[in-house]
Amino acid sequence: MPQRALIEKRPWLVASLIAGISYVFIRHGTVPDLFEWLWKGAGVALLAIYALARHHGADSRQIAAVMAFGALGDVLIELKLEAGAASFLVGHVIAIALYLRHRRPSQTFSQKAFALVLLVAIPLIAWLLPADRSAALPVAGYSLGLAGMTAAAWTSTFSRYQVGIGAVMFAVSDLLIFSRMGPLAQSIVPDLLIWPLYYFGQFLICTGVIGELHRRGPATN
Repeated sequence: MPQRALIEKRPWLVASLIAGISYVFIRHGTVPDLFEWLWKGAGVALLAIYALARHHGADSRQIAAVMAFGALGDVLIELKLEAGAASFLVGHVIAIALYLRHRRPSQTFSQKAFALVLLVAIPLIAWLLPADRSAALPVAGYSLGLAGMTAAAWTSTFSRYQVGIGAVMFAVSDLLIFSRMGPLAQSIVPDLLIWPLYYFGQFLICTGVIGELHRRGPATN
């Protein structure tokens, strides 16, 4: 699709990309904290608006809610990690309900096996990462919801190349956040990768779900 047509037909998506990509260049004190936090939340918040504008129905409202709680989490995590995690967890629960409602009826052994690996490996890795072992259980508890979301996305009827991979990217981003509590505390790697993996993961999830709903035709609810 030509650039102008994309801007005209999906302005909220273009605005989200601009906000999400430009955040990389304004973070770390380039602008006052409040503006930085709002800028950070804008990328995924605009995905929520895009979802509502592009398709009308219960499913599109549900994925918009997932994006909205993600955007809220983006801001709250700057104030308190636990508050941000709670917002993301609500989004994960909503996403799980959506994906299970659209569960793929027939799956290969490898697809089922990978979903099981996601369910087990994500909480286990999260539990192992914190150097402060008192943080291990809360981190693993949150990661159960993250793992459920990722596995449910992978086994849904939505595209694995968009929604499935996007969910995996989101999970890796969160694990990199937890790695700052332990083995990568002094590494630049989490700082470089967390935001791109998270934002583009959300981007793939939202556009994958909405694109599939749009292909299925007008909503009836």
